[in-house]
Amino acid sequence: MKNFFELIGRYFMLMSKAFSRPEKFSIYRKRILVEMASLGLNSIGIVAIISVFMGAVITIQMALNLQSPFIPKYLIGYATRESMLLEFSSTVVALILAGKVGSNIASEIGTMKVDEEISALATLGIRPEAYLVLPKLLAMLVALPVLTVFGDLAGLLGGMAIGVTSMGITPAAYWSRSVEVLDSITFLLGAAKSFVFAVLITLAGCYCGFNASSDAQGVGRAATSAVVVSIFLVVIAEAVLTILYSFIGY
Repeated sequence: MKNFFELIGRYFMLMSKAFSRPEKFSIYRKRILVEMASLGLNSIGIVAIISVFMGAVITIQMALNLQSPFIPKYLIGYATRESMLLEFSSTVVALILAGKVGSNIASEIGTMKVDEEISALATLGIRPEAYLVLPKLLAMLVALPVLTVFGDLAGLLGGMAIGVTSMGITPAAYWSRSVEVLDSITFLLGAAKSFVFAVLITLAGCYCGFNASSDAQGVGRAATSAVVVSIFLVVIAEAVLTILYSFIGY
């Protein structure tokens, strides 16, 4: 119990320093652009590949579960869209980045701690917590929603490809039920989850990095802890958000 409260105390102390007023916004502006390229652009490939196959798998499962002469095949596109936009895309993209970005952030900050670069920043009059955490958080708040929308489109295209080639659904029928009648509220609710996930992943990675021990093994343990904690928080947040969405009928 003592260790738990100590962990909570360290976390809030780190956050209080990270969200303090920046010294110069010009310094942070350049860092934000660098972090967006590092955390967001470098993840487009893996997000696209996994989203396409995920959309194809969901379409196949929907087709198997909706086999009935009374159910039109084009409803498979509608069911795929609802599953992708509300549940699978935002969560799977967040889990991908929890593994990729969470470990990246923790290992980067942990290595800086080992090399005493964090102490050097403090010597220069720059608060290392704010300088390292805020740009990463702002970059993820932009990158993760964009990647989630990109994953939505990639998943729908993957579902369309398997539906057209294997199930006899015409492209026009699939498109009309998956995109043309898209409910903006469903789209926005799915994308809104990504903002919550971005905060959880970034802050978990930063916390693990700043609390890494000053040796090579400590950096490795911090990266592993960041991945585990990020995935755990994403799953918990997904469950809570799903329950909250159910209260408003989604």
